[in-house]
Amino acid sequence: MSPYETINDILVNLFNEIWKLEEEAIITEEFRDITNNDMHIIEAVGLTGENTMSAVAKRMGITAGSLTTAINALVNKKYVTRHRSEEDRRVIFLKLTEKGVRAYEHHREYHRQMTEAVLASLSEEEIPILVKTLNGLSEFFRGYCPEQKLKK
Repeated sequence: MSPYETINDILVNLFNEIWKLEEEAIITEEFRDITNNDMHIIEAVGLTGENTMSAVAKRMGITAGSLTTAINALVNKKYVTRHRSEEDRRVIFLKLTEKGVRAYEHHREYHRQMTEAVLASLSEEEIPILVKTLNGLSEFFRGYCPEQKLKK
């Protein structure tokens, strides 16, 4: 296989494997009532209790309407609470409940283990190269616009 084919194969399979394994690892008996997407919303809400609906929607790259649907479900399942700002009633703050904090910590631990596993296989000299490579990949995804036609 050429380097191009190898990298393409690794990237495609890696994203699929991460998503599948993450779902298996983080959706445990305690958190069986939520999805992997829900867990990422919980992560985006965070621990501060100061994140607004609009800030979380922006962070996740989804519409406020999509987030509202997901938050409604998480509120009903007792992972998240919401309250309106006293200064501006249009602003809605989100806060994790105790159950939501446990889910957040569980998800964070999975990510810690995944990151530690990668770092453990690298030398000190290889780490900056991986960081540079992943930053380049991240920039591609942040700048990618599906409407654009890809050039050969």
